[in-house]
Amino acid sequence: MAAIAAMVLGLFGSLLLRPLPALGKTMRVASTLLLVAVLGLIVLQLSRNDPRFSMAVPALGYPEQVVEGGETRVQMARDGHFWLEAEVNGHRANFMVDTGATLTAVSQTTAEAAGLEARSGGLPIMLRTANGTVSAQSASIDELRFGNVAARGLDAVIAPGLGDTNVIGMNLLSRLASVRIEQGELILVPNNPQPPLPPAE
Repeated sequence: MAAIAAMVLGLFGSLLLRPLPALGKTMRVASTLLLVAVLGLIVLQLSRNDPRFSMAVPALGYPEQVVEGGETRVQMARDGHFWLEAEVNGHRANFMVDTGATLTAVSQTTAEAAGLEARSGGLPIMLRTANGTVSAQSASIDELRFGNVAARGLDAVIAPGLGDTNVIGMNLLSRLASVRIEQGELILVPNNPQPPLPPAE
């Protein structure tokens, strides 16, 4: 919407260049600045998904994303997927590990139980689900714990179209030193090995 508004503003500015040159130029400059701001926000959101370019901007609600802990092993379930029990801000929930998912996603139910709120000012993210394309809002998870791994400040999306399913995606997995499967077991190894995590209270 902001990009469309900026283009409309620029169009009106161009039409006003002859009758009202000062106003026309001002509107065109404002249009350009607004488009640059939208582009900057898009680049910032996309960069958060890549650990090589991830940026922490606390003033905009983008905390540093840290994944640490120790090796964690997950047995393959009967359905052929890898499921694990995690804690989202202290709330227990089951997650499916999905290397085909770009983002970690939580259901609306899990988000509400864990106290997750959509990030204000963020752009909506379009997700493809079994039920079609849905609009999701981005959020930050203070702490996501599973096995011996803890992720803090992790970006996630609140996806109402997922039903009750929660997904751990590549924005978390790519921050690990290695992700491999051996004899029906998923092995997750963080880049920053730490002593075993104490049990959650």
